[in-house]
Amino acid sequence: MKAVLHDVYGPPEVLRVEETDQPVPGEGEVLVRVHAAGVDPGVWHLTAGLPYLIRAVGFGLRAPKQRIRGLDVSGRVETVGPGVTRFRPGDEVYGIADGSFAEYACAKADMLAHRPANLSHAQSAAVPISGATALQALRDAGRLKPGQSVLVIGAAGGVGTFAVQIAKALGAHVTAVCSTGKADLVRSLGADEVIDYTRTDFTDGSRRHDLVLDIAGNRSLTLLRRTLTPRGTLVIVGGENGGRWIGGNDRQLRALLFSPFLRQRLCGLMAKAQHADLDILKGLIEAGTLIPALDRTYPLAEVPDAIAHLMASQARGKLVIQVRED
Repeated sequence: MKAVLHDVYGPPEVLRVEETDQPVPGEGEVLVRVHAAGVDPGVWHLTAGLPYLIRAVGFGLRAPKQRIRGLDVSGRVETVGPGVTRFRPGDEVYGIADGSFAEYACAKADMLAHRPANLSHAQSAAVPISGATALQALRDAGRLKPGQSVLVIGAAGGVGTFAVQIAKALGAHVTAVCSTGKADLVRSLGADEVIDYTRTDFTDGSRRHDLVLDIAGNRSLTLLRRTLTPRGTLVIVGGENGGRWIGGNDRQLRALLFSPFLRQRLCGLMAKAQHADLDILKGLIEAGTLIPALDRTYPLAEVPDAIAHLMASQARGKLVIQVRED
């Protein structure tokens, strides 16, 4: 089968398409015939091996242990491994499969769900990681309640476009922060207000919110706390600053350290897509409440271009690799 192979850490150009052996599903696994695979910041962090912390936690100190990149997946069940009862060959599924930039990928059955009936494979592949992250950030970490005010920083990205819509579905008043060229997209997703951060300092303390969702931001905790009500909650999702060793995780660590001494609640998020949340997202999508914002698709051979586009912060919504036509 064709797959995007990864043998050394580095820029997107280290990835290459080659023939390799088709994987065989093990206990509790499903072999998926991949139609589409999503691109998210985690993919380029693993490609680059940065921050170095990710190498230390099991992804390979000197070289990547997993030779095929990709996580989000949408496709069809080819075969099932021992112990799998939730799926059978021919089922249309979406979820997480480590190594989804390939024609076939194995996934744990509990990381998959039946895909939304009203979406294409490309649209479905845009959902799992970003949709589950937005859901868990708002519902679990943020403890969002109807009627509360939510500020979404980074609202035009993969997680942000889902967060705006899910927050609205949960009954919140949503203020979205993005750049000038992405304001129309965010507004079309249902944001009640849109702030262009290139023109307005939303951290000046003039507006405060019950919940602030900071997605891959770079503002200090001090500035972010200015946007919170006295007992508001800050949820930090990702982050692209902080150096080569721990990256944006430094803000999450400091938030956990300081939070017990404050009236405001500061927390980070380590999201994990699983079938229960994928089923919830499927329900929202099929009800018309949630629509993936798909920027563009790329063929398998252009995975490096897709990652470079994402790294340049040019994406409006999600980028997807189209492995097969629907």
